[in-house]
Amino acid sequence: MVPSRLRGLFCLCTCLILVHPFDWQDLNPVAYIKSSAWVNEIQALMAAAGFIQTGIPRGKGSYSVGCTDLMFGYNDESTFLRLYYPTQDDDHFDTLWIPNEEYFFGLSKLFGRNWIFGKLLHLFFGSVTIPAKWNAPLRTGEKYPLIVFSHGLGAFRTIYSAIGIDLASHGFIVAAVEHRDGSASATYYFKDQSAAELGNKSWLYPKQEEPDRNFQVHQRAKECSQALNLILAIDHGKPAENVLDLEFDVKQLKDSIDRNKIAISGHSFGGATVIQALSEDQRFRCGIALDAWLFPLGDEVYTRIPQPLFFINSEKFHHFQNTTKMGNFFLPDKERKMITLRGAVHHNFDDFTFTTGKIVGYIFILKGTIDSYVAIDLSNKASLAFLQKHLGLQKDFDQWDSLIEGEDENLIPGTNTDATNRTLWNSTGIGK
Repeated sequence: MVPSRLRGLFCLCTCLILVHPFDWQDLNPVAYIKSSAWVNEIQALMAAAGFIQTGIPRGKGSYSVGCTDLMFGYNDESTFLRLYYPTQDDDHFDTLWIPNEEYFFGLSKLFGRNWIFGKLLHLFFGSVTIPAKWNAPLRTGEKYPLIVFSHGLGAFRTIYSAIGIDLASHGFIVAAVEHRDGSASATYYFKDQSAAELGNKSWLYPKQEEPDRNFQVHQRAKECSQALNLILAIDHGKPAENVLDLEFDVKQLKDSIDRNKIAISGHSFGGATVIQALSEDQRFRCGIALDAWLFPLGDEVYTRIPQPLFFINSEKFHHFQNTTKMGNFFLPDKERKMITLRGAVHHNFDDFTFTTGKIVGYIFILKGTIDSYVAIDLSNKASLAFLQKHLGLQKDFDQWDSLIEGEDENLIPGTNTDATNRTLWNSTGIGK
């Protein structure tokens, strides 16, 4: 989910141009800004003052990580995803974090701002890279468990790289879906083959009117299953064309997936998508819901999930009504776990917490009182332990089993929204 106070960051960037006024009658004022040497000086000052930070963390596993984008098919129902995977080639360049200026425009439109705000965001953050090798070849010779990842409301496929990279560094293939339901701040497709060859992108932005969130979560779940269908088809050797025509050869994915070890994860609206997808697609063996926003789900879904489910929450995001909905999934004989990151905020799960410095992070609630690197490390390690247990992995992730129970000074077992019952949540069922 996009930060609710990111608009303030837009205002901050806008205010910076006042140090170097120019003629607003210019037909292209931002082009004038971009061509001026003062931009580099402002970027340096912002970094020194703690406004900008570009420290998306490297994965802590033993595998080097590659990254590419895949789009299968044409029109706005095509599948679009960012893929993180193990590689053995470190010669490629790092991956651009947000690869198109239109995504910054989408962020500004989402909060009622004009194109200049998007231009400024692109100016200051458009060159940020992530520590994953762009289009590097897949490391072959073994089968990898697969994680399908669903982004939050107003987000898109690229801004959870800290999670995708770490999972890939521990031997997973991660498919981060970009949703077409109108919940992404921006996304694009090609109308046909000719448009793809010419690079004529058709962009989609959120509509102004409030959409049917339950309809959206159903569509999102289907998009996750559709992405899984395509990846497994390629794994079987079925020919598939990446219409993006990138250097990465999708044929490398043949015989690369451990088809019995597939899970789904997601943040915020993506957490609700995890639950909806689990109820519809039994190929997902388990699910991890990061700071899940459960409002879009219908009540019928509570009893339709036999798979293990793990809620990882931030302390500052949830209210009693949302965690009460979570409690409805804690049924007898169903494997359910919940922990809360002490001092964390909603955006401790996405990359905004790393690409902004302390000042902006604290003012606009992109960072909590917990260190951002500590928070994502705890979340990732707890996720790995949960995945090992429920996917039957032969790894050493069980060293972090205690985190699943909330046994750490930075964790709360269960939820912080109801102190009298928090110890009852981490069990198989809540009927203690």
